[in-house]
Amino acid sequence: MKIRTAVIPVAGKGTRFLPATKQTPKELIPILKKPMIHYAVEEAVLSGIEQIVFVTSSGKTAIEDYFDRNLELESFLRNAGKSELADQMKELGTMIEVTSVRQKEQLGLGHAINCAKDLIKDEAFAVILGDDLVLNTKPVTKQLIEVSEANEGSSVIGVMEVPSEETYRYGIIEGKPHDNDPKTYLMSKMIEKPKPEDAPTNLATPGRYILRQEIFKYLDQIPRGVGGEYQLTDAINAMAAEMNVHAHIFEGDRFDTGSLEGYLNATVEFAMRDPAIKETMIKICKEKLNAYSN
Repeated sequence: MKIRTAVIPVAGKGTRFLPATKQTPKELIPILKKPMIHYAVEEAVLSGIEQIVFVTSSGKTAIEDYFDRNLELESFLRNAGKSELADQMKELGTMIEVTSVRQKEQLGLGHAINCAKDLIKDEAFAVILGDDLVLNTKPVTKQLIEVSEANEGSSVIGVMEVPSEETYRYGIIEGKPHDNDPKTYLMSKMIEKPKPEDAPTNLATPGRYILRQEIFKYLDQIPRGVGGEYQLTDAINAMAAEMNVHAHIFEGDRFDTGSLEGYLNATVEFAMRDPAIKETMIKICKEKLNAYSN
């Protein structure tokens, strides 16, 4: 069962980045030369995904435009002798098929995913949260797809180990390790932001999922939860009570770009991993450290 589609919710207002996000979607704020959403879509493409469904809100059309072709820009670049850059812009505009659906009210992640139901139809699909960027040679979504394929097409939740004292910041899974793969768990339930003393494990869900189409049945059944929102966690728990749901400890370095601290951390780390920029970043950091330590 091939996973063809990824749902990426982008309806949030990005209030932690105001005033930058007053007119510009937070997802288009760049990390180095690429906006944050580019990395999420690139992960999908490298995982074999063929279609992206953006769950948007008003003021977010620029995200779709970013992944469309800009023939005027391509022509301008070619006329200016910048054919290589023009080719890059063309490739960006054709890298994947993009569609969108409006989330008219922000009523939680579960509600956002359910908005894509009519576009998904009868297939399993991936969910990628654009605030969480994961760097690894094998994209994290591809890792989860492979685990799903190895387990009869089950739903798979990407998880990572976190310090026990930080469980209150995440959804934490409970389950037992798979007999043939110690990094894969048969999940019994997920607990939303438990206190350390109440957490069954330290395996946290940062925002990567492979979900069977049946998730929509459970999303339609759950009541509003914490904050008056429809929680994806509640639907996954209902699904896990009736069919296999796996959790997999993925490989990769995760960056939470939803906060200013995480965004700055990602910017520095991405620069340090880029051979063309690394030495410049080191030089700048050393100069600033010396300047502000005196």
